[in-house]
Amino acid sequence: MIETPYLLFLGDAPDPLAAKVAQGIKDWRPDFALGQFRMEGCNADMGLPDMSLTEARDAGCKTLVIGVANRGGVISQAWKKVLVTALEEGFDLASGLHNLLRDEPDLVAVAKATGRSLHDVRVPSVNYPIANGEKRRGKRCLAVGTDCSVGKMYTALCMEREMVARGMKATFRATGQTGILITGDGVPLDAVVADFMAGSVEWLTPDNDPDHWDLIEGQGSLFHVSYSGVTMALIHGGQPDALILSHEPTRSHMRGLPGYDLPSLEDLRDTALAMARVANPACQVVGVSINTAALSNAVAERYCAEVEERMGLPTVDPYRHGAGRLVTALAAI
Repeated sequence: MIETPYLLFLGDAPDPLAAKVAQGIKDWRPDFALGQFRMEGCNADMGLPDMSLTEARDAGCKTLVIGVANRGGVISQAWKKVLVTALEEGFDLASGLHNLLRDEPDLVAVAKATGRSLHDVRVPSVNYPIANGEKRRGKRCLAVGTDCSVGKMYTALCMEREMVARGMKATFRATGQTGILITGDGVPLDAVVADFMAGSVEWLTPDNDPDHWDLIEGQGSLFHVSYSGVTMALIHGGQPDALILSHEPTRSHMRGLPGYDLPSLEDLRDTALAMARVANPACQVVGVSINTAALSNAVAERYCAEVEERMGLPTVDPYRHGAGRLVTALAAI
């Protein structure tokens, strides 16, 4: 188990979105997040106290969590001095990067010498099966996005919270490093061998009560040429009964791909639904989730209203406005 509370390491994150792991932990497990550590040039800020390693240790922090999800998931050499010093100061390290802590000889040596632990949450711990496509009992909902990092995880978490508050049976199913660090369980889907990705989602969302909903954490986008494969695994392995369309309206291009424009919500609806109905012909699109973090209240409300009128689907920012209308639509199918 990863010891809490955490000091969130933001490193030299170039923008707030690059620190989405830290943001997710801070928003959904605020009791775990005592402070943040930022290096020179960091352009992310969680609004937590900036702490030195010594200050964080004295405040009770047990684990330094790498809260950055950079392209390629690499451990920067610029971070190494901080990570080594953290081990020497008595911290464990936790990371969800593709570049594993346990593959860095200097970190392994210092951890061994100091008796500290290295936690790589993006390492599959189960021999997942190949998907068989068999229908499972229970219900499943998946958020699919026009791009990566548009709020799919927040959508599922907000819906789970609302459903539990209503007395409904619901479970958030984590499929990425941030979700796993928030919940303590899940499948690190983009680290699973390709042939077994859909099977791992079947494993994650097994037979359940007929009125139980799995809220599956979405990943990537069908329209993102770097990450579309993981989205397909979620759609076919998850066999969702319901899809939520997710969108961030201020993007000028796909994240990390300046040569690619974002698809329209209509394109997303039509493409994702066709793919979902391969595995579950009864799948429906029930709502739209808009990430309005970069918009004022007035603009956010106006934008959601315009999308709702155009799409004919309940449209909200579930983190800002609540997920009630999305849950009501889900309960109606």
